[in-house]
Amino acid sequence: MDVDAKITAIHGMAGFIAAIISFIVSGGSIPVLGKNQALGTFIGLIILILTGNIAERIFNKEEVGGFKGWLSNGVLPFIFVWFMVWAMLITTTT
Repeated sequence: MDVDAKITAIHGMAGFIAAIISFIVSGGSIPVLGKNQALGTFIGLIILILTGNIAERIFNKEEVGGFKGWLSNGVLPFIFVWFMVWAMLITTTT
């Protein structure tokens, strides 16, 4: 697999994990936090940034393609998977 496919796969898996964590935080499963969608979104964005930094350390910044490569191969797949899974979890429980 080339670097672009690996980055997309890593960000897709991270988006899935971020969706589950965002659902737990925003759904009120943690009584101290209550139903807090803003915190769920913030946690998802933090996971996105951490995943981008980890992918940049695994692969060289030049191989990734800089910000443009990260945007097209990392951010877009992450956000798509994150929102789709989060929306599916929300609609299946309500």
